[in-house]
This record gives sequence, C-alpha cells and structure tokens, in this order.
Amino acid sequence: SELALGWCTYGVGDQMSHYNVNAGVPKTLVRAMIAWVIAEKLFDDETSQTLAGILNQPSTPELVPSGHGQSARSTEEQIGPYELHDFFLYHLVFRGISPSQTAYLAYQAFGESPEAPRTLSPDSPSEVNYSLAEVRGWLEFFLKRFFSSQFKRSAAPNGPMITQGGSLSPRGAWQMPSDVSAAVWLAELSENVPE
Repeated sequence: SELALGWCTYGVGDQMSHYNVNAGVPKTLVRAMIAWVIAEKLFDDETSQTLAGILNQPSTPELVPSGHGQSARSTEEQIGPYELHDFFLYHLVFRGISPSQTAYLAYQAFGESPEAPRTLSPDSPSEVNYSLAEVRGWLEFFLKRFFSSQFKRSAAPNGPMITQGGSLSPRGAWQMPSDVSAAVWLAELSENVPE
C-alpha cells in the first residue's frame, strides 16, 4: 500500500533493506490477517489482546510511540483510506481494469447506495460509505501518486509476491518506466466519471 502511493522514504530506511517484504502485502491484508489470528484464537489471550490493541490503532508512519497525551499521526488522514487505495491497486494495476470501471466497482463495494454491501468480508467491515465524488477524488489522488512515485519502486529492493493479486517488486512482478505519466488514465477517469 505504501509502496503504491510512494508513502515511503527514498534512498534510506525502506530502501536500505536487502529485501522488500512490503512489496506484495497490502495494508488491508495485514489488518485482515491480524483479525483472523485473533478470531481463530491461534495465541493465548494476552497475545490476542495485544494484537487487538494493535489492530485498533490507526496506521501511522511513526516508528516510536507518541508521548503521553499525544496522538500518533494517522497515515489515512494524510493519504486517504487504505480500503479504497488497496481496492484501486488490485483492480487498476493487477487486473488492468480502466479507471472508470474501477470507480464503478469501488462505488458498488463502498458506496452510499442501499444496494452497496457494507462489508467486503465478515472480518473487514468498511466503516465508511463513500459518495461517487469521494470515490472519484480518491481514485484521482491514487493515480497521481501511483504514477509519480514509480521512481521509488524502481530503486527498491526485491520483494515477494504474497497473494495472487500481485506485487510491486521492481525486478519481479512489477516493471514500469520511472518517467511514466498518469495523463491517459486521468483523462479516461475525467471523461467517464462525473465529478
């Protein structure tokens, strides 16, 4: 998720590792796996409570806990909802569906219409129902960030493909020029999805 949006350091930190474990793991999958481990009671109660505490915290780029009385920065407040971004990543990038079709599917999955399901799975309910304008806005944001941050993915170390959905490992499942433009995809979205 972070690699798709360029929400990672360049040249240090994320790119100094010898293996990029995050290249094939969407943030929503991590949260779903933690919820599954808790539900299946794979560990003792104390461990499950610790995992539940982690699961109930907002995603944050901070590496150290916040000080007393301070709240951690929320990644989703900065770059938007992971449930939409991971949905866009899967459908646009790994399935090759057009931006307008992806917007339609996202609105059906997360939209405010009575027909839209309120959850993607029993373990990962969507807490928000998005308007079509919100879906379109976040999709436009995703496209701009995804294309403009390819240079970070090109310089990242190799990583695994964990799911059949795909991976953003630069020398494996994902290869794209660093100077590519989002113009064609943004034009298709603008042409076919009203603001």
